[in-house]
Amino acid sequence: MKKGDKLFVRIDYKNNETEVTSRDFQDHIEYLKGVAAERYFVGGGFKNASGGMIMFKAKDLETAKIIAKKDPIIERGLFRVEVYEWELLILSDMEI
Repeated sequence: MKKGDKLFVRIDYKNNETEVTSRDFQDHIEYLKGVAAERYFVGGGFKNASGGMIMFKAKDLETAKIIAKKDPIIERGLFRVEVYEWELLILSDMEI
């Protein structure tokens, strides 16, 4: 990663009217593992809210939206998603 890289932030919001099964969650994780194998990717669920956030590299906003919408939990209407283009301005030298 370097300053100026284009990243995309995906924020998922739980649809409270639907139930997420363990199979739905497993399909979601498997899909994201595939995405992560192809590009810079970090993601996780919120501890104090229902939903999660993912940050990843993509060619452009349209590609990022396609990647987000192909996730099984989005396709099945279990979560809704918003995708934002984010420009990296500050990068720490520290390792996590």
